Amino acid sequence: MGTLAYSDERLAELYDLLNRWGPSDDFYLDLVMSAGSVLDVGCGTGVLLHRARTSHHTGRLSGLDPAAAMLAQAHRYPDIEWALGDLTNTAWRQEFDLVIMTGHAFQELRSEEQIRTSLATVREALTDGGRFAFETRNPAARAWEQWTPDNAVEVIDAAGDVVRVEHRVETPVDEDVVHFTETFTSTSWHRPKVSHSSLRFLDPGSLSNYLADAGLVVEEQFGDWARDPLSAASAEIITIARRSPKAG
Repeated sequence: MGTLAYSDERLAELYDLLNRWGPSDDFYLDLVMSAGSVLDVGCGTGVLLHRARTSHHTGRLSGLDPAAAMLAQAHRYPDIEWALGDLTNTAWRQEFDLVIMTGHAFQELRSEEQIRTSLATVREALTDGGRFAFETRNPAARAWEQWTPDNAVEVIDAAGDVVRVEHRVETPVDEDVVHFTETFTSTSWHRPKVSHSSLRFLDPGSLSNYLADAGLVVEEQFGDWARDPLSAASAEIITIARRSPKAG
């Protein structure tokens, strides 16, 4: 994990402008506020945990991210634990009531080893009966077909300059992995910044199998942030899984 979009300091400063607070954040904030101790995997700039703290969450809040540039933004909020790394090189033992992965971060786990190691780490980090909440894009909705230069977005950075961001998918799509580029341009920069990314699109059955193998039982799944039932037409696969007594 960790592409230029997250590791470049200037681009990390744009993250919150490009990803405004929305229904997904409200969904996760509700879960965080109901848990005594929380680990946010892929915490990015730390906005979600900061909002929880300012909403009077008094328990343990911890954020983990593999990109130092993103954590540099998160360190603006000193009343939360921040750690550099990912689920393949960190470990906790039954320390959290809730583990979350927001922003489709789970899709950055592409290999079998990454997925299985990461889920094993999540289960080990959870208290008995603790929950793991995350979302992935439903492959049936083929979201990547909308990732084109025609759907570029623009934001105003801290210096008042316009930054344009456009996506381009590398075709053909390789089974369940989508490779794409994000190109950032600004009239104040000498050249564009190009970030290369790959995301894995797993269907609900495959997700459930991976979770079960790790000792995590699917408790609820939704197709959108309003908690509507998951269907073939849903854009999202929003999963809440619970730590089972025994793995396997």
